[in-house]
Amino acid sequence: MFLGIDVGTSAVKALLMDEHSLTVAETDVPLTLSNPKPFWSEQHPDDWWAATCTALDQLKSSNPAALAAVRAIGLSGQMHGAVILDADDKPLRPAILWNDGRAKAECDELQAALPDLPSRAGVVAMPGMTAPKLMWLRKHEPEIFARIKTVLLPKDYIRFCLTGEKVTEMSDAAGTLWLDEESRSWNFDAIAATGMDIAQLPRLAEGSDPTGHLRGELAVRWDMKPTVIVAGGGGDAATGGIGVGAVSHGDGFISLGTSSQIFVASDRYRPKPLELLHSFAHAVPQHWFQMAVLLNGASCLLWAANLLGEKDIGALLQRTEAAHKAPSDVVFLPYLNGERTPHNDPYARGVFFGLGSDTSRETMVQSVLEGVGFALLDGQSRLHAAGTHCELPGVIGGGARSRYWIQLISDIMGCPLARYEGAAKGPAFGAARLGRLALDHETVEDVCQKPVIQEVIEPDMRKHADYQPRFAKFRRIYAALRDEFQPV
Repeated sequence: MFLGIDVGTSAVKALLMDEHSLTVAETDVPLTLSNPKPFWSEQHPDDWWAATCTALDQLKSSNPAALAAVRAIGLSGQMHGAVILDADDKPLRPAILWNDGRAKAECDELQAALPDLPSRAGVVAMPGMTAPKLMWLRKHEPEIFARIKTVLLPKDYIRFCLTGEKVTEMSDAAGTLWLDEESRSWNFDAIAATGMDIAQLPRLAEGSDPTGHLRGELAVRWDMKPTVIVAGGGGDAATGGIGVGAVSHGDGFISLGTSSQIFVASDRYRPKPLELLHSFAHAVPQHWFQMAVLLNGASCLLWAANLLGEKDIGALLQRTEAAHKAPSDVVFLPYLNGERTPHNDPYARGVFFGLGSDTSRETMVQSVLEGVGFALLDGQSRLHAAGTHCELPGVIGGGARSRYWIQLISDIMGCPLARYEGAAKGPAFGAARLGRLALDHETVEDVCQKPVIQEVIEPDMRKHADYQPRFAKFRRIYAALRDEFQPV
């Protein structure tokens, strides 16, 4: 057995995979998000560890034999989070997360100090990245900054709790702005520019490398062998790619999770920072990827359902689909947490435009689904401008459960999309595959096979044409409001 653990924003997920790549068991333990100030987003690392322990306790209770048979663990997690530890290896404060927008000024300072940073880091400096957050801490919480012994990423804090080792791997390090993507090594200039020292960062490994063994007391707690190894793992985008076999050049997928991405694997490093794309190291050696990153995905649907007092999202989607006759006259900007591609605007916010006294719940939900689709089309346009194409992207993540939403996105984007079997498994499954690679030294191609395509959804090109004027309006509304979003 192989265990994948994904430290997400909304939950910690644990998944057991057997030697035939079949999922034997999985469990989710929910997490809460803290927004103590406008544009701030935080979680405490100890909450991730408590949720991880609960998840494994649940697997031991429900599948003790399978958990006892685990030989390797792979880790995945939300990227960019700044976990800062003191001299006793305890968190100094809550982690600042990927969708936190407080460090915009620090991004500008970093860009000015290092003009070549985007070409080396694979992306322009954005507030969600790790390095600007440390600059913000140095400026605004100097007493805490002075006590930092180590900076870790979210999944790597869980690795430290599991093994006692301070290690990260290339795909997660890629999102810090401290990694030189092409050489897959730390960029000493970027580290120094943020007031940090290399001794404060973890050592680097590949995602398919073993990085330590499960601590003895934890092996006893979960009735696992102390010889269980923990693999490097990957950031959630990369492990999502590992899970659907997106490793060869041109392989890709669309993720509809809390955030959303269009991911395309590459055989070499291809930075396109002017397109506001992310060009990062993949979680397996000598592989890279390009990605259009949207900070808002299926979380928009959950937000709308909660706002409308809808408890059953499946039933809400069924009603919305039944009422859907044409593109909605209501336009929704899905920027609840700011946006990266194509705007790099942490201050952007969600907008309903065109509400009337006759607007129904279903109309509002349809506009939310369409708004995410328009944002994906915006991201796709940047990939195409960079010369990057994907023949048949699959859709993964929680939003992939809705065939209606995938069809709607296909119509908006004008391209066929694949529905995979088990598409909602996501990064935890890819993490388990990395655990297998670290243990048995099998080839990436043998382990990272593509899932069975359940269905290919073809776009309705008549509807695609109908959506284009709405998409143009979507863009105009953001352009008209961009200055209004800026904090006073």
